[in-house]
Amino acid sequence: MTPKRRIAHLDMDAFFASVELLRQPQLRGLPVAIGGSGDSRMPEGRAQLLASRGVLTTATYEARAYGCRSGQPIRTALRLCPDLIVLPVNFAAYRHYSRLFKAAVAEVAPCIEDRGIDEIYIDLTDLPDETESLARTIKQKVTAVTGLTCSIGIAPNKLIAKIASDLDKPNGLTIVDAADIPGRIWPLAVSKINGVGPKANAKLEQLGIRTIGELAQASPHMLVRHFGQSYGRWLADAGAGRDERPVETHQEPKSRSREITFPHDTRDPLTLLSVIVKLSRQVAADLAAKGYAGRSIGVKVKFDNFEQVTRDHKMQHATADFMTIRDVAVDCLRRVPVERKLRLLGVKVSDLELSGDARASFGQTLSLFD
Repeated sequence: MTPKRRIAHLDMDAFFASVELLRQPQLRGLPVAIGGSGDSRMPEGRAQLLASRGVLTTATYEARAYGCRSGQPIRTALRLCPDLIVLPVNFAAYRHYSRLFKAAVAEVAPCIEDRGIDEIYIDLTDLPDETESLARTIKQKVTAVTGLTCSIGIAPNKLIAKIASDLDKPNGLTIVDAADIPGRIWPLAVSKINGVGPKANAKLEQLGIRTIGELAQASPHMLVRHFGQSYGRWLADAGAGRDERPVETHQEPKSRSREITFPHDTRDPLTLLSVIVKLSRQVAADLAAKGYAGRSIGVKVKFDNFEQVTRDHKMQHATADFMTIRDVAVDCLRRVPVERKLRLLGVKVSDLELSGDARASFGQTLSLFD
């Protein structure tokens, strides 16, 4: 008999801000956020942040009480909370603590899917211990090693576990069985489902679907009619709490991208061309460092009204060549109607595969074990 799946989603609590509070404990209990490169406690830093185009990466729960949140323009956050302390991003410190907490979890439950610097999925199915005991052991290990807290959601699949981990933050532990879904999950806003973005949420609202329960009751045929075959069927499954995705301990990268937010909105052709060249060079270097090449090259543009447009081109052969990436990205940008000034410009290479040199190296490594 196949054991019932037990999938955990672990999310570090306000991770970047919490790391900073370890380093500066005098800030505990104050509204603190992370973003940009200045320190709002310094007069020149505050002026720099107010004039910047930067956004918050995270905020403490005290700051969130004022409406501050990740992805929000720093200028907006400072207006919402004039006493907000904004600290510069320190990725070296965050990566250090990320490695620590993941290693601590692996000592208890080694089947881990890395989902980013501050979150992982864990498959607990084949472990003999009781679910809550396992989760508490993991939480204790993480805190002992890092001094930080995390929230864990445990459910029969990744989709529900992800939602559950957010229900009792911070330092939460939420276990949701299949029988609990109607009572715990269905009353939540449909936007709580990972994969339902603002546009889909707005369209669902137009259809009278505001909660996950209402999505669960919606006709799959209606969802397919409005959202297309693939996404419509996925919405029907998500509403019903169905998700068969495994916890993947190794994942091949799907794309590499670089982007820049301009200090001032622009449509100057020379500026856009120079940025395309710079970003293409960076993406090519990233691909070379990892031994990958890609078949699809594209650009992302965000205008001054925050409208976003993408254009891409499919290649016959995978490439990691800087000049090829640059030339195709320039062609893609020419296909974008630049009638407004640009706020952001990005270059992306996707449909990745191991490059020829990397495949040869991989084959030589395998031959050592033949």
